[in-house]
Amino acid sequence: MTLTALTPAIAALLAGLVILVWSADRFVLGAAASARFMGISPLVIGLTIVSIGTSAPEMFVSTVAALEGSGGLAVGNAIGSNIANIALVLGVTALVAAIPIQKKLMKKEIPLLLLVTIIAGLVLMDLKLDLFDAVILIIALVAAIYLLFQQTSDAGEAIIDEDEQAEIDAMPAKNAVFWLVVGLAALMISSKMLVWGATSIAQAFGISDLIIGLTIVAIGTSLPELAASVTSALKGHHDIAIGNIIGSNIFNLLAVLPIPGLIAPLVIDSAVIERDYMTMLGLTAALVLMIALSFRKGVIPRFAGVILLASYVAYMALLYSQSI
Repeated sequence: MTLTALTPAIAALLAGLVILVWSADRFVLGAAASARFMGISPLVIGLTIVSIGTSAPEMFVSTVAALEGSGGLAVGNAIGSNIANIALVLGVTALVAAIPIQKKLMKKEIPLLLLVTIIAGLVLMDLKLDLFDAVILIIALVAAIYLLFQQTSDAGEAIIDEDEQAEIDAMPAKNAVFWLVVGLAALMISSKMLVWGATSIAQAFGISDLIIGLTIVAIGTSLPELAASVTSALKGHHDIAIGNIIGSNIFNLLAVLPIPGLIAPLVIDSAVIERDYMTMLGLTAALVLMIALSFRKGVIPRFAGVILLASYVAYMALLYSQSI
């Protein structure tokens, strides 16, 4: 197939990614502001709407992919986004500025991320993702939100960034509802565009939808985390980067990964466990090790960013070599 024939698919993919990132931000903002007008506390909004909202692009793309029979893309999107969040997003952020370590992460989020990653591996070990597996992950999601709520409530910590909270507080009710509806509609449309474009390109080049999900789609749906982390680092608020990535990875595994099991159960390629899950697990362990080794100094050095980015390049090279 010629490049000209693929132009509509490429255009749909690129436009879908751009609109997806924009609409996810509008949707989360509108939903959070609407919840505030309903009397829901900022703590609950932060732990539910805003936290899960960071995975909104992955959730909508995975839902559309599963509905259209591209379950491999949905699974690749969830795992690939986690790999990209650690190796690409955190790697780039670390290069921008050495990242201060929030010591409370070692008591709460880091152990939870490790546990969630192990649970996801056990669920996928039989190379199937069905309704039973999905229910296990959703129960774990509810438990994770409850644990975060309990520990955060006890500590009296803020969940939402100050700038984000100010924007939510300043939004009128009619604007909140408007952005909630528009954001949701744009998420649905852009997700369908992205999935159609990605699967069309995959079919044209004989590449599996899993590989497309692990690469193009995963990177695209991780753009909000990349933008947020780099922007925070440039503003001097780079201490929130690790927390954002850990939270996003937890919700990707517990809120995004179950979607194919709920909609269209599928058999998983063994490479998902042997290559992709093990890469995700290894990077998660590497993140924990980096934090532990840098704990006394209080910052993750920029050199760690080089290691993480090199790991991501190596993983992309491995995917390329196995797809040709």
